[in-house]
Amino acid sequence: QVQLVESGGGSVQAGGSLRLSCVATGTIYRASYMAWFRQSPGQERQGVAGIYTNGGSALYADSAKGRFSISADDAKNAVTLQMHSLKPEDTAIYYCAAQWGGVDGDRFSPTSYPHWGQGTQVTVAS
Repeated sequence: QVQLVESGGGSVQAGGSLRLSCVATGTIYRASYMAWFRQSPGQERQGVAGIYTNGGSALYADSAKGRFSISADDAKNAVTLQMHSLKPEDTAIYYCAAQWGGVDGDRFSPTSYPHWGQGTQVTVAS
């Protein structure tokens, strides 16, 4: 059974950095596409960044451009989100999502992803 295991969340002051990691376990097959979403209380889950795991192009939400960087390690079936210049509005639960067997749908639509991690809290203090 496929599981996405996230790590690396925590608390940081505004302007600081955090690195989130997500590893897919329970499968020998490489994910086709992996992405990070985030959700704040009372808000919808929003796409932050996504990447083709074979080294293809990355996609970023406007809020992440220039500050966040996503990278994939296909040998480990893993993805990392490096976040710099964090702002209080980045505070949210961050979720890893993945697709296998092709890439379908809107990359930043939660409904495009059948597999999700449990989420990791990121808190940015002002």
